[in-house]
Amino acid sequence: MTTKKNGQETIGKRNLARTRGIIFSGVVAALYVVLTLPFAQFAYGPIQFRLAEILAILPIFTGAAIPGVTIGCLIANLLNPSALGPIDIIFGSLATLIAAFLTRVIARRSKHKWLGIIPPILVNGVIVGGYLAFLLAEGEITYMVVLISMASVAASEAVLLIVLGLPLLTVIRKTKLQGFLERIDSKQDKK
Repeated sequence: MTTKKNGQETIGKRNLARTRGIIFSGVVAALYVVLTLPFAQFAYGPIQFRLAEILAILPIFTGAAIPGVTIGCLIANLLNPSALGPIDIIFGSLATLIAAFLTRVIARRSKHKWLGIIPPILVNGVIVGGYLAFLLAEGEITYMVVLISMASVAASEAVLLIVLGLPLLTVIRKTKLQGFLERIDSKQDKK
């Protein structure tokens, strides 16, 4: 193990932080899948009650949650019993990645951490709702059909994040979990 002068962190500490982040991402990905697949009848479609979306608040506390929710979404969409195909697998995962990244940015720049729930609502509403209108269409696709699909996905996401996500955010902030989650990032260890 190599140590830098003046008490700066060792290579071993950086490796430990990186390992913690990878493990946490894996746990989040697994949780995402476990919280999605048993509720498949509600998790896929224009009204998406995807319980795993409560994990969308985790990037508020740690960047290590971003790959976790993204990979979890990718796996859940790959295992989707409705088989919506590559469009859902690629663009659903991309929507999750964008939303998680924006959540992290908002959390780092705002005193009001709860604002971090807005990107998953908007991004999933626009991207997922937009393509679901075409994948699940029964008849003519009009602007109104697309807008209703977007609004439906956004509303589903909003209900989940407001009813379950905000209370989880509060519990994390009022317990030692916040410190635990914040220590997962290697940047936190560099202080």
